[in-house]
Amino acid sequence: MKQILIWLIALAAITIQATAQEQEKKKEEGFLFTVIKENPVTSVKNQSSTGTCWCFSSLGFMESELLRMGKGEYDFSEMYVVSRTYTDKADRYVRLDGFLNFAQGGGFDDYLYVIRKYGIVPEEVMPGLNYGEDVHRHGELSAVLGGIVEAVKKNPNRKLSSAWKNAFQGALDAYLGEIPETFQYNGMTYTPKSFAASLGFNPDDYINITSYTHHPFYTQFALEIPDNWLWGTSYNVPMDELMSVIDNAVMEGYTVLWASDVSEQGFGRNGIAMYPTTDPKEMVGSDQARWLELSPAERSNAFRNLKAPVAEIKEVTQEMRQEAYDNKQTTDDHGMQIYGIAKDQNGTKYYMVKNSWGDDAGNYKGLWYVTEKFVQYKTMDIQVHRNSIPKEIRKKLNIK
Repeated sequence: MKQILIWLIALAAITIQATAQEQEKKKEEGFLFTVIKENPVTSVKNQSSTGTCWCFSSLGFMESELLRMGKGEYDFSEMYVVSRTYTDKADRYVRLDGFLNFAQGGGFDDYLYVIRKYGIVPEEVMPGLNYGEDVHRHGELSAVLGGIVEAVKKNPNRKLSSAWKNAFQGALDAYLGEIPETFQYNGMTYTPKSFAASLGFNPDDYINITSYTHHPFYTQFALEIPDNWLWGTSYNVPMDELMSVIDNAVMEGYTVLWASDVSEQGFGRNGIAMYPTTDPKEMVGSDQARWLELSPAERSNAFRNLKAPVAEIKEVTQEMRQEAYDNKQTTDDHGMQIYGIAKDQNGTKYYMVKNSWGDDAGNYKGLWYVTEKFVQYKTMDIQVHRNSIPKEIRKKLNIK
């Protein structure tokens, strides 16, 4: 009897040790990704203390498009595009008596608008750091420009002067640098428009797509978000077709411009974004007890700093997307670039995303891994090359 007891104690000790080792191994394992498809991107940039993610992601997307087309690697000036949009946004703001969002944000139509109207320049021609900083900081610039248009909007002289646009442009130029009329690049002389023409990049090839039910599917509408100051339109498709467009684009060698809500607790600062469940029934097998013991604040912090995969919500529906948009749980927070697809050790699908928070952000040198469910739920809109859209969806949208 004594020997049996000793044997049982020893067996229990071995079991406990093995379980502890397995848990420690699982803890150390973290996220393990296998790349399914990865398309070329240029280096990760840093928007720093600005609200210009829309521009950094857009130009990164454009740079990838030129790589895809075999036209070489470029680094375009974000601040050239920012300056040009500020000028025209100010004009529209004053014309509309301030009934327009005058802020740092923008949309994916903005860079196409600038290229069509004004052209583009390389980063080295206009880095946009004329204010004693090594990184972009636009708090003061935003306040200065906002002060000018706010004063002009009030029309204190009962007639707008001929000077206000020069004053506004002078402030822009003081911070971001003057718009070059001509410049030298690789031994050639260009204007911004001739440089844009030399690239072989056609703005008309790029299509915005979204998925909401307050407008009919297979029609276009202007997405109702404050930063859409150009009132650019998006094609509206069901959620499953939106995801098909993203998947087809990536698998065919294209990248995707992606606007999403990153205020969610599942969008971590460690390079992971997922939509964890808080339903106890869905937490089985995912350290359920540990998650349920946490306070809401502790759980939110844990979700933002995930060390390993956790259980996600079981499904995302069209109705969930619409409700989150309607009640402002989904807002237009951040623009990024989807460039690949991967899966983790559990077979969960992720999109590989290039961010613009610098190459020291997160655990993957400025790149993010975002689950399919997060993309389904929190995508505002995307932009893709028209040829990357599946033929059957192009036909429904009457896109040639």
